[in-house]
Amino acid sequence: MLTIVFSPTESYVFAVDYRSARRIRTTAEPEEEKLKIEGSYTFDAPRQRVWEVLLDPKVMAQCMPGCESMNEVAPDQFEAVMKVGVASVKGTYKGKVSIKDKQPPSHYVLSGQGSGGPGFMQGDVAIDLEEADGKTVLKYSTDAKIGGLIASVGQRMLNGVAKMMVDQFFKKVESFI
Repeated sequence: MLTIVFSPTESYVFAVDYRSARRIRTTAEPEEEKLKIEGSYTFDAPRQRVWEVLLDPKVMAQCMPGCESMNEVAPDQFEAVMKVGVASVKGTYKGKVSIKDKQPPSHYVLSGQGSGGPGFMQGDVAIDLEEADGKTVLKYSTDAKIGGLIASVGQRMLNGVAKMMVDQFFKKVESFI
């Protein structure tokens, strides 16, 4: 027996198949995707210089793709507005960004969360800097959750767009070094 459940207060619809005791998600139910991205980028500059540029709020705002504004509300805490588009899903996100776990000049975590018309995003990016022969190798690891309509475009598309945005960010940072 298949039962359809609608909740006007929760704004979702789902079906339950009682024979197999499993829930069947419908398209009306909110989506959520986990995003894990790792990579590295090499800067032709000493580690201290890269550290200073990466943590400069004005540089961060200019380098983040789609960033419309970023204002410091407390030390290492910011409010930001970004326009982001993935496939045909585009929107403006308002959120908070914070810098945590600073270990100058080798490690920090950039933590963010935001929401807008197409959904929400939240996650952390761990950044490690290693110096080698006058150059700096930056290694990053991202754990994020994306939900709502923007998550409906699928994992493969989200990963591709996220990697492209990270690459754009680091190329722009390089122009400040």
